Amino acid sequence: MNRTLFTSISRVLMACLLLAIGSVHAARIEGQAFDDRIRLADTELHLNGLGLRAVAWIRGYAAGLYLPGKASTPAQVLAASGPKRIQLKMMLDVEAPEFIKAFDVGVRRNSSPAEQAALAERMAQFDRTIASIGAVHKGDVIDLDFLPAHGLVLSINGKPRGQPIPGEDLYAGILKIFIGELPVDKKLKAGLLGAQPA
Repeated sequence: MNRTLFTSISRVLMACLLLAIGSVHAARIEGQAFDDRIRLADTELHLNGLGLRAVAWIRGYAAGLYLPGKASTPAQVLAASGPKRIQLKMMLDVEAPEFIKAFDVGVRRNSSPAEQAALAERMAQFDRTIASIGAVHKGDVIDLDFLPAHGLVLSINGKPRGQPIPGEDLYAGILKIFIGELPVDKKLKAGLLGAQPA
């Protein structure tokens, strides 16, 4: 093979390899990488947006929202059919009681009294699952998945914890913690809805 042709082919192959490597983690925030697409329940989900939960200089976690199609408003996210994922990449250690409190407060702030009553028993089950974990640690990856046939599935570092908790309304309540009218962090909400980080 002629040397010039060999060099050209080598360059093309190297460029393809770099593109393939780059596409595995297409998005980064604060050093945390998120896949641009994943498969969940035999459905391809795309990274809708990502953001950072932070208070002053304290970084709590980076989060990515995965949906079957693009959504730029809370209503579109909540109305999207099929599986969904909120992925949290922890940037500090959090004890279970503090984690439980954050979820419970977030759901209460974004749900009506009637919705809270309907969710109470299932939120208690979710709280028990978190309590059984004990703590989450810096570097842990937490997936909050909605699987239409099962409901809410909590996984830590790829390992499911507890039993699936049924109900699309429950998952909507969890989503509203991040994208509801009173989100845990307004910048995080904007990022999950596709806004570019400032």
